[in-house]
Amino acid sequence: MITMNEALIALGGGVLIGTAATVLLAFNGRTAGISGILGGLVPPQTGDANWRVSFLVGMVLAGLALSTTLPEAFTTLDRPVWTIVLAGLLVGVGTRLGNGCTSGHGVCGMARFSTRSFAAVGAFMVTGVLTATVVGQWLGGVV
Repeated sequence: MITMNEALIALGGGVLIGTAATVLLAFNGRTAGISGILGGLVPPQTGDANWRVSFLVGMVLAGLALSTTLPEAFTTLDRPVWTIVLAGLLVGVGTRLGNGCTSGHGVCGMARFSTRSFAAVGAFMVTGVLTATVVGQWLGGVV
């Protein structure tokens, strides 16, 4: 059961994500797709790295600030580190295959009514449900 505090934390996070995406688009003309922002740093393009690094550093600093001021917003993962690293690498591969990530397609693309983004988010969701089901069975129902 989700508590009111958890719901408010999730709502606040959604508002912050939407605000960040809107500000980036309004002031920089860029879509807030995290995989694209990070991918644009490898290799770095002249004059383009400053805003990308600033955005990514801001995300990390905001997470650190939240973890110290509201630690109950975070949960611990009862998984070995190698599974978390493997999951991160698979997400990275998926974002390359899907030409974007959940933030780029789900937050920004769907808000612009992009057909490609609606298809990508549908694929993300189906793949996520299937993966959780298979991994859940593999780990004995613990997902």
